Formats: sequence, C-alpha cells, structure tokens
Amino acid sequence: MRYFFEISYNGSRYHGWQNQTNAVGVQQVVEDALSKLMRDKIEIVGSGRTDSGVHCAQQFFHADFKTELKASDLIHRLNSFLPSDIAIRSITKAKDNAHARYDARERSYEYRITTKKDPLLVGYSYYFFKSLDVEAMNRAATLLIGEHDFTSFSKVKTDVNHFVCNIIKAKWHKKNDLLIFEISANRFLRGMVRAIVGTLLDVGTEKISHRDFQEIIKSKDRKKAGTNVPAEGLFLTRVKYRNGIFQ
Repeated sequence: MRYFFEISYNGSRYHGWQNQTNAVGVQQVVEDALSKLMRDKIEIVGSGRTDSGVHCAQQFFHADFKTELKASDLIHRLNSFLPSDIAIRSITKAKDNAHARYDARERSYEYRITTKKDPLLVGYSYYFFKSLDVEAMNRAATLLIGEHDFTSFSKVKTDVNHFVCNIIKAKWHKKNDLLIFEISANRFLRGMVRAIVGTLLDVGTEKISHRDFQEIIKSKDRKKAGTNVPAEGLFLTRVKYRNGIFQ
C-alpha cells in the first residue's frame, strides 16, 4: 500500500534531501526512522531534491507498506523518532501507481533577503545591505515567465536530460525588512533558484541591465549569470499534485 508523507525541515544541518555516501541527507534520516518503527527496511521517494542547507516548509515523499497504516498514530510515533529539525505534517493513502516526483505538477520556492542586520534571522535569510532597485528586479523577473532553456542558471554537472522549465510565477515583494522572491515552476534545475536570485541582485544593484539579463537567459552559459546566493535564504514552500492520485 502506497502512502504520501508531507514533511518539513530545517536544512541547516543537512546536505540536502538526497541520500549521499559521505554526508547526511534528510532522506537517510527519515528512512532510518521509518525502518526502525516498522521493523522493516523502508525506502522513500521524494518529490525532488534540495541543495545542502536549503529549508523546506512543504515537501512530499512516498513509501510502500505491507499493511494499512493508522496515520495519526504513525505521525506521532515518527515525529518522536525524528530529530527536532524534521517534522511529518500529514500521511495520506495514495493509489498504487502514484509517484511523489513524477506526479508533482508545480513546485514553489521563496528566497528571503533581510535588508537590515537581524541576529534572529541568521540561518534563515541572506543579509544584503546594498541598495536595490526592486522595480528593475521585477521587470527582469518577468523575462523568466514561460517555457525556456535555463542552462544559464543550472549547475554544470547535473544528470538531467534537458534544461527546459516552465516558470509560472517569479516576483519580488517586501514584507517589513524582508525582501522575498517567490518563484513557481513545473520543475527546477540544481542551483537554479539561487543563481536566478544572484543574477537578479546584479540587476537591482545596476551591475547589469534588463537587456543583459535577457541575453544571459538566451546565452545558455552559466558563466555569464551571477553567483549563487547562500542556501540559508532558500525555502521550498509548496508542491502541487495532479488530481486523482489520492484515495
């Protein structure tokens, strides 16, 4: 029987979601906890990967079990096993062929910048003290909307078949001393959001122009885009699924 688990985590201590041979990812911690509770080896499949240090408000993974689960009981027991920086929010029974990664239709991220030094935001935002032209950044962000090849904003060494993504939303807004970039797409490449934000900051500081940003997208050349901003300001905020996969 297949179940979907909704999970959130503070990524500060982890090397992203994915299992790794020489570092600890969130996936490994959850698999170990589930396997101990179920007294059976449980493997999980996530809705996608996150980079090292990235936080997550909502992500999903699926796992298969031999018997029907009592969701409320398992949530309590599993959260007791897991460290304080990882939490299971919900467990939902799904159809046998439902897939946490391939059935996801939209993913959303936020990148949070604090324009005022705040020790309470350390680890959860990027402190950027330079003056920014937010209107110019938003004008440039509209160039991202739609289906494009985003090679310019992807890590060079990655195991994807293509670099085309369909971006649905890309916009900056201010919330007190926070400057928040919201972006939604059908899929994201490795390091993509952090590279986009770094390049948009170049627009906001007038290091590059609107036209330069457009040319960077067209170039399909990572070397022409800006630097990756720190992972601590990035949050995976939402994953949406196609209808009909849950029971």
